[in-house]
Amino acid sequence: MNVSVSANEPSAAIQFVTKVYSRLLLAGFALVPAYLIAYLYFFHDPSLKFENHAFHEIAIAAATLEGLFVTYVCWRCYRSSGEPLLRWLTLGFLGFSLIYALHGVFTGMAHHNIWLFLLYGPASRLAMSILIFIGQLSYSQRADSEARRADRRMWVTWVAVFLLIDVAVAWIAYSPVAGSLWVRLSMEGGALVFSTINVVALVLRRIRSPLMTIYGISVTSFALSSLAFILGKPWNHMWWLAHVIFASGFFLLSYGVVQAFRTTRSFSTIYSQEELLARLSEAMARTERALQELQRTNEKLEHMAATDPLTGVANRREFIERVGAEIARAKRNGAPFSLLALDLDHFKTINDTFGHQAGDQVLQRFVKKCLDAIRPYDGVARVGGEEFMVLLPQVALDKALSIGERLRAAIAGAPFDTGTGKPVEVTVSVGVSEFGRDGQTIDAILRKADERLYRAKDQGRNKVVAA
Repeated sequence: MNVSVSANEPSAAIQFVTKVYSRLLLAGFALVPAYLIAYLYFFHDPSLKFENHAFHEIAIAAATLEGLFVTYVCWRCYRSSGEPLLRWLTLGFLGFSLIYALHGVFTGMAHHNIWLFLLYGPASRLAMSILIFIGQLSYSQRADSEARRADRRMWVTWVAVFLLIDVAVAWIAYSPVAGSLWVRLSMEGGALVFSTINVVALVLRRIRSPLMTIYGISVTSFALSSLAFILGKPWNHMWWLAHVIFASGFFLLSYGVVQAFRTTRSFSTIYSQEELLARLSEAMARTERALQELQRTNEKLEHMAATDPLTGVANRREFIERVGAEIARAKRNGAPFSLLALDLDHFKTINDTFGHQAGDQVLQRFVKKCLDAIRPYDGVARVGGEEFMVLLPQVALDKALSIGERLRAAIAGAPFDTGTGKPVEVTVSVGVSEFGRDGQTIDAILRKADERLYRAKDQGRNKVVAA
């Protein structure tokens, strides 16, 4: 599989060309407004006008309402993530909305005081360009604290600043300097300069995240719209084109904000396709490891729940389940099976004489001898302190009797090490029962094996009883 992938991998040259091509496409898309500006500047009559106050008022009202809506969405993102960039974007959208609204309100003043009508547009763009430039410089900085995010005084202060700008613009509009060309050019030119510096800084900082790419294209549109406003005159086609260019950048940037709101509430943690695939692959690997660890833990828990912790063989609950499964198999195919009930003789004396630790060693050694004496697929279980059961699938009573005898002889044939330096002789009593002959239920065959075990005890111990 790896060979196939490497064979289909494009060459480094193709990867480089496609990378350059994609960046040129982005740059070309961002500069589309420049082509339109050049077309109108060189091939269109600048004296042609379209003056429609109602249309302008409706357009500005819609832009203001959208600006306020995006301000709210951006503020919600900021409250969630605390990113300084989102704080400055919120202020940029808010400042633009509060200043730009008066550009629409005073549309009717266009023939009475042109500057009261015109200056609010460049003033709003200048304020927004400064604020979002500061925001870009704060990209990737540490998130603001919860206290700062919830501080209403900061927002009230900035609202007051924007309202003072509104008053200042009105004062300039009625002052003797309003008619000077430099007043409008200083505002619109300032917006152009800050937007241009913003784009240059973004490129130099090599910020490649998808939302910051949207941010860069939007700011490029803001810069080009300011250029168009400088070249145009009120109500001519260049002036209207400038509005359209700014609106396109505004719409695009607001789209980035909404995408942040609908995903991570952050500008810095929206990932590119490559980053997303890498993170997805990493998350899948972590999930796979977690699932494997969970499976191992579950298997361990299942083993612990079914196993006697001292001897490592099945416990009573697990043994009962195995016998139940063997009964179902026997009823299907008619194959016999038998049980051995074992009990160590005088085990209490071993505990009293040598201690419980020695008794535990005897139990462990006893289990090992049992496992050596039976087949690999036979089952041994500890069902009490020194009581054990052995399941013998496909074994009738007579063969089970010989297995029990072999097991009894193996136990009695060698002394057991107690860890005290004094080996002890151990014997075992065994009761045997067969499914079908001694009953058709678990309780019946267990009871019959226990009865024969106690009969072996009564007959002097160290015996196997099958009838």
